[in-house]
Amino acid sequence: MIPVKTPGWLGDFKAFIARGNVIDLAVGVVIGAAFTTIVSSLVEDLLNPVIGLLVGGIDFSNLFVVLSGERGPSLDATRQSGAAVLAVGKFINAVIKFVIVAFAVFWVVRLVGRLYAAPEKVVGPTKDQILLEQIRDELRAARSGLEGSAPPRGLL
Repeated sequence: MIPVKTPGWLGDFKAFIARGNVIDLAVGVVIGAAFTTIVSSLVEDLLNPVIGLLVGGIDFSNLFVVLSGERGPSLDATRQSGAAVLAVGKFINAVIKFVIVAFAVFWVVRLVGRLYAAPEKVVGPTKDQILLEQIRDELRAARSGLEGSAPPRGLL
């Protein structure tokens, strides 16, 4: 049998993939994709018609500017005719989707941060501070016991 030498990085890659945070990232990407579909439907099917009614019946998904070529009855028809267009409505939809996703992510991160926040540690005095306090207290006691007489040699 011919020995097959495996590259050194292969073991590192296997360890990297097996880490929990990589699996969590993969799950996050899948859930993010599903969430994006929901947000797209929310924007295109619910918000845009309401916003369109409020601003005079404008259909954002069909709002575009023709730079060159013939304008068709819709954005897709105009693009298929070879015209150069600025799809302003699609951009507005993308901005609305981004704001909704960013808002949702903000609240999720805020909630997770509160759930996993480490309790604040009560920081007490260090060993050095305790030792210095003891020395101070002993010096005070020595001073108060020797009031009126000369301080003992080496204490002060």
